[in-house]
Amino acid sequence: MELLSQIVEGLSKEEVRFFKIFAHRQESNEQRKDIRLFDFMRKKADQDEDKIVRQLYGKSDKNAYYRLKNRLVDDINTSLVLQHQGDEEWLQLMRLLQVVKVYLAKNQHKIAFYFLKKAEQRARKIENHELLDIIYGEFIQLSHTLLVINPEEYIDLRRENNESLARLRQMDDMLAVVSYRLKVTQNFGAKENNLLEMLEQVTDQFMADSAAKKSARFRFKLYSLVSQMLLQKKEYQSLETYLLQTWEAFTTEQLFTRNTHEIKLQMLTYIVNTLFKNSKVKESLKYAQTLKEAMNEHHQLLYNKYEIFYYNALVNNYSTFDVPEAIRLLKEMQKLENIKKLPFYELFIYVNLATSYFDIKDFSQAIKNLNKTYLMDSYTKADRALKFKIAVAELIIRYELGDLDFWKYRFDQVNKEFKKELDMDENEIEKSMLFLISKSAELSGGLKSKDLRSELLNLIAQLESQSEEDEIIRYSRWLKEKIHV
Repeated sequence: MELLSQIVEGLSKEEVRFFKIFAHRQESNEQRKDIRLFDFMRKKADQDEDKIVRQLYGKSDKNAYYRLKNRLVDDINTSLVLQHQGDEEWLQLMRLLQVVKVYLAKNQHKIAFYFLKKAEQRARKIENHELLDIIYGEFIQLSHTLLVINPEEYIDLRRENNESLARLRQMDDMLAVVSYRLKVTQNFGAKENNLLEMLEQVTDQFMADSAAKKSARFRFKLYSLVSQMLLQKKEYQSLETYLLQTWEAFTTEQLFTRNTHEIKLQMLTYIVNTLFKNSKVKESLKYAQTLKEAMNEHHQLLYNKYEIFYYNALVNNYSTFDVPEAIRLLKEMQKLENIKKLPFYELFIYVNLATSYFDIKDFSQAIKNLNKTYLMDSYTKADRALKFKIAVAELIIRYELGDLDFWKYRFDQVNKEFKKELDMDENEIEKSMLFLISKSAELSGGLKSKDLRSELLNLIAQLESQSEEDEIIRYSRWLKEKIHV
């Protein structure tokens, strides 16, 4: 989808209404082409572009049309900034800096100085070190004109600010890498992870930083680092304790504001998922409700972004005691426009639909939904570890479908495609299981054959001694059902 269509499609009713008022700020008796194009984008986004050009200009004039599109994009963006500039302190701060630049250009340096001081106060309040760096630079430049400004004072402030900024950037870089890795692997990554060592080093460094502990922004960053480190280590009990204590402290100290609302929603998401990992379904669902209530705060600020996480929490919990309800929720998720725009989460929906149908032994629906993942763009971009787990799940489902000839065909394909993964130590369990399933296909009793029972019992014992979280289908549970253990 091209840029203008994406922008228009993403506008809320209030934003559309504000834009129409903004666009008509100058009266005109002529029929406005930009408004007509805007309405085309809203109501007829799938219409052929050549037809739109002819309706607007009466002839094919692509150059004029492209200029109109670019102007409409600029006008919509200006309208959005004007509409939302009072919503966020960051936007208000940017507006102050724009005002400073205007007065500097007019050579009204004292007025510029006044608004620059206001910008500094606001930037300090919200601990925006990036904009403080710009503000201090402006003070230093303005000192050439105004003697009331001592440049040495602001040079020292800029130096101190740069040290804080460097620490924040180090934390942000680390968190960005971890977040990306977790998304592309969907938590099914290799166990050896050099990110963990890096996380520990950065976390230890800032835990010992007394200056950082006094800053709300550093405390939020530190919370993110500690959470990610415990998550990478899979220390869920410690993570639960840390999250609940931190949640209580941040709430008591009223650190959650409109500007830190995303951190609040993120923390609640972590709490919900950690409680689920620790088999505390009732508590997890309770905090899921708290998450839903928080999503409605500040006029549903960030509601769309966290809708997927709320549904994810419900699906995970209900899948443990009410699989039909989990399936209903997953189908509901498929209809949500916000989730359709998130390709990695679309993959999550279909994989979970496959496993849910598998759990209620509807193997036809299970394989149907799993096969859809292979056609998704997000699958091609996914980590090979996740692709391997999906392939293993497919072979288990196809075994249940009973078409052993096709199973052998897919088994050979998987062996070739994932030869490297099958040779890895961490995938030894999958390799052994697929080998035994392959042997069972040649025996009249299948997996129930007495010839395989000893090996299968040994495999089940190994499976029960390790975590199930890297498995799409719970191998141990499935094998025990097959041989009636």
